[in-house]
Amino acid sequence: MSDGTVRHERWFRAVWRWHFYAGLFCLPFILWLSVTGGIYLFKPQIEGWLYAPYTHVATPGRSILAPEQIVAAGTAAVPGAVLHKYVLPEAPDDAVQLLVGAGAEETRVWVHPQSGQVLKAVPEENRFMRVVFRLHGELLAGKWGSALVEIAACWTIVMLFTGLFLWWPRGRKGKGLGGILWPRLRGGRRIFWRDLHAVIGLWVSIGAIFLIVSGLPWAENWGDYLKQVRIATGTAAVRQDWSAGSEADAAARADLDKGVRAMLDEHAEHHGMTTAHVAPKGPALDRVVAKAMTLGLAAPAEVSPPTRAGGRWLVQSQAEDRTRRVSVEIGDDGAVIGSQGFGDRHWIDRAVGFGVAVHEGAWLGLLNQLVNLLVLVGLVLLAVSSAVLWWRRRPQGVLGAPTPKDPLRHSWALVGLTILLGVLMPLFGITLALATAFDQLMRRLAPPAARWLGLRRLSKL
Repeated sequence: MSDGTVRHERWFRAVWRWHFYAGLFCLPFILWLSVTGGIYLFKPQIEGWLYAPYTHVATPGRSILAPEQIVAAGTAAVPGAVLHKYVLPEAPDDAVQLLVGAGAEETRVWVHPQSGQVLKAVPEENRFMRVVFRLHGELLAGKWGSALVEIAACWTIVMLFTGLFLWWPRGRKGKGLGGILWPRLRGGRRIFWRDLHAVIGLWVSIGAIFLIVSGLPWAENWGDYLKQVRIATGTAAVRQDWSAGSEADAAARADLDKGVRAMLDEHAEHHGMTTAHVAPKGPALDRVVAKAMTLGLAAPAEVSPPTRAGGRWLVQSQAEDRTRRVSVEIGDDGAVIGSQGFGDRHWIDRAVGFGVAVHEGAWLGLLNQLVNLLVLVGLVLLAVSSAVLWWRRRPQGVLGAPTPKDPLRHSWALVGLTILLGVLMPLFGITLALATAFDQLMRRLAPPAARWLGLRRLSKL
């Protein structure tokens, strides 16, 4: 075997080891994120079914309560709460949804538009799709869960890239495309599972990498990293249009609550009133809602009260497709002061917003949902087939990772790509450094365990 061939074999086996270990770590996360992501894809349909009892509840011909009366009924149902957001009903006879809060805690309340009866009240973070959202992005474990998901996402990208390298056809002249573009069905179980893994990996890689990258802005650490870069470059947005994690969302709710209560206190001082169950700005809410209803914003649209003296009411479309979102500022008199559409935002916000819309399956409706679901099913099959391949091929007494006998010579391309990924994804760089240190320590301090793990043996250069 020539020296060049030996170097190529060392390189190939090294990539195989990276692929093996990345897959070993990422497999449970891929299954978890694929299942929870698949459920969240169909949020509009699921919530439409869950909340169908609160649509078309009004009796034709009867008058509708004023918004301030609806808010008074809704806040009275949650002791100590004030209005955070008034959701414009999609149909005139639908129940009105309110987000009322006390500190960082918010409750969603459905109020009958004619009787003022509270039809349902549930803590916002306890709603089914909010739980799924937090399970998907944070494992219901706050910033630590978000960090684990982010690390798994970064290493999944490594797994996919190394998998494509391993899949790349070599020496197959005249052998056809079976096993490359589609699995061979007549080669026995071993060939079938190998082909299924490789072919699915090829077809889903691009879609999977897009889903991972478009989801990173939600991760608490990477999202904060992006925010700091934007602050340093002078491109930071006044209002970020995506979640920055449960802790940041809770802080934003607490700030909103504090501002609204300050405005209520000021209003009460001027009118000799208590703050209990007072609609912000009184009749101003009626004028703002009436104006907001004429703007034709994509549903659902939310009206938020001012949080400082001289502040304005904010009407925001919260459409699942973020490319349709518009924010409008309205004065107490109901006059529109300014607006911002998707096209008015910085290109970074537009890029992230578009990525989020596609990620959530909202950009092209059902077609987008089905394409994403196909990618997620492919990822599940990829994970399952990898487990089957490992189980069938594992040697006795060791984990199963290939063990190169010689040190791999440096590749500047490999070093450059690793550094780039470490800069773009800091948690990947940190965990890569920890993995390298673990490799060195195990080989020096626990050779038997290192052999079981398949770590590179020490040799004299």
